[in-house]
Amino acid sequence: MAIPATVNKKIRVLVVDDSMVARSMIIRGLSAHPMIEVVGFAINTLDAKNKIPQYKPDVVTMDVEMPGQSGLEFLKQYLPAHPIPVIVVSSLNLKVFDALAVGAVDFVRKPDNQQSAEAFVAALTQKIIIASNARPRPATAPALGQTVTAAPKLGNAPGLDRVVIGLGASTGGTEATLEVMKRLPADIPPMVIVQHMPPGFTKMYAERLNRLCAMEVKEAQSGDELRRGLAVVAPADLQCRVVRIGTRYTVNCTVGEKVSGHRPSVDAMFHSMAETVTCKMVGIIMTGMGQDGAVGLLEMRKKGAYTIGQDKESSVVYGMPGVAQNIGAVCVQASCENVAGVLLRHLKTLG
Repeated sequence: MAIPATVNKKIRVLVVDDSMVARSMIIRGLSAHPMIEVVGFAINTLDAKNKIPQYKPDVVTMDVEMPGQSGLEFLKQYLPAHPIPVIVVSSLNLKVFDALAVGAVDFVRKPDNQQSAEAFVAALTQKIIIASNARPRPATAPALGQTVTAAPKLGNAPGLDRVVIGLGASTGGTEATLEVMKRLPADIPPMVIVQHMPPGFTKMYAERLNRLCAMEVKEAQSGDELRRGLAVVAPADLQCRVVRIGTRYTVNCTVGEKVSGHRPSVDAMFHSMAETVTCKMVGIIMTGMGQDGAVGLLEMRKKGAYTIGQDKESSVVYGMPGVAQNIGAVCVQASCENVAGVLLRHLKTLG
């Protein structure tokens, strides 16, 4: 992923973690990067509340689990009045998605036996650089866990049995995608979702979408048949592509080279749709750093797909959708909250 060319001064970072070992590892690792200056640390959220105004960091890294007030509770209270890019540092924990829901920009998985400390620091460094250019969107949505009413079912519309939808997102995309999905009906045409995410989290993310949305959502497995009412989420660290078998469509999830710097890659998924889908198709590109998905979306549009891009105002990072818009890959732009409505209006012309 390219580093933003606009960065011409060091990114000021405050590290919030109750573990001295974790703090030392993060501070040492980040300080080695020429674009980052660790201006200080906090040992808990109360300490962070005092030190953020004192040190004026550009980005905060925060452990989600700490004694006393948790990182999640702090973000709920602090971010609405003081928007600042926060990268959550967490073990494999569902609370990560709650933190993203209340305004955290992104998250990094803590090192374990699956990942080295070096890989963790590299991932955190990359996300800090991205977050320094992000526009946090503290939650204005309904409270966590509150049920949201989906659109009415599309019903018996034979034309919609021959539609495939692809959606790709990165930084800020977990909540942006949810904003789209929760507004869609239970019998939506099949969807394939690629969200850049560390291993272990895509299954939890799919389960979260399944709980909060009307359609069935699951982590994709090779051979899953795409059908109305089903959305599949590409597994982390695998490339997910759409495959045609006669008149049916399935997904193929395999270990492969990174595409556009990612695995899973939005470009890999969009390119596969452009190459194999002979029925109607829709491509949606959401918030994210870089340009993954833009060229693939353009190929889809050239093959007759209807394409939607998230607009700049509602994007946490207007990278992927911005590049897609600039190269002519997008038919229509819409805010995060309006993407579902644009999609549904288009689908009703196909039914």
